[in-house]
Amino acid sequence: MNRRHMPIAQIALAAMVLAMVAGSMRRTAAAQAKTSEASASKPASKIPAGASGDEIRLGERIFEQTPRYAAKYVGNQVSCADCHLQGGRAPYSAPMVGLTHIFPTYNQRAGRVITLAERIQQCFVRSENGRPLAANSREMRALLVYISWLSPDHSAGQAPGRGLIKLPLLKGDPGRGAAVYARACSVCHGSDGAGVPPVLPPLWGAASFNSGAGMSTVEKMAAFVQYNMPQNAPGSLSAQEAYDVAAYVSSKPRPKLNPAYQKY
Repeated sequence: MNRRHMPIAQIALAAMVLAMVAGSMRRTAAAQAKTSEASASKPASKIPAGASGDEIRLGERIFEQTPRYAAKYVGNQVSCADCHLQGGRAPYSAPMVGLTHIFPTYNQRAGRVITLAERIQQCFVRSENGRPLAANSREMRALLVYISWLSPDHSAGQAPGRGLIKLPLLKGDPGRGAAVYARACSVCHGSDGAGVPPVLPPLWGAASFNSGAGMSTVEKMAAFVQYNMPQNAPGSLSAQEAYDVAAYVSSKPRPKLNPAYQKY
């Protein structure tokens, strides 16, 4: 669903939430400066003209609004940029910057060395609850070109904020997490976890990522949340609060991974 087809009530809610977030972000500019300094942002103005630039821009559109621009491969309302923030540039939100320099690489989930294209296929069958992008598809080529465009100045060892932050291994409590969610998360994602796609992603329910996604594991979600969320005050939750709210979200219903795609 794109903004032109969103119900008026959803548009109003999204606008209200974004206004609140923007205001709070201005008040936390100092905290955000650390993230901005570490980010390897590459402004869109540097995308080259011509056919090569068109392919990069398509990849960027797919990344930012995946259900719209890769619709035949997506089964929910989650975009790549919902987890890989700032168009895949933000540190400690599994950034795309530098990825072309570390693939092919061993993947623990697959139990073998995989290519970057295969890693993208994993995301589509799990985080997008869809089906694998065809290796020779226009969408796959565009995403690979976009990630490559983000990466030329960084080797595997130089890209800042690779992966997610490391948190101590804690035990999350869904009961405590419900209170954290109500206080810090529900204003954006709703008390029902449905969000306001495509502006604010769903966290559970039919439109969310499935049980095979990385974000469905408490440890990974806690690491993502503690550094990046809530948007108006990133880093304000303690490690324990991040584990608690991740346990709460993880306890909610979501689609099951299609067994046919278990190999991805």
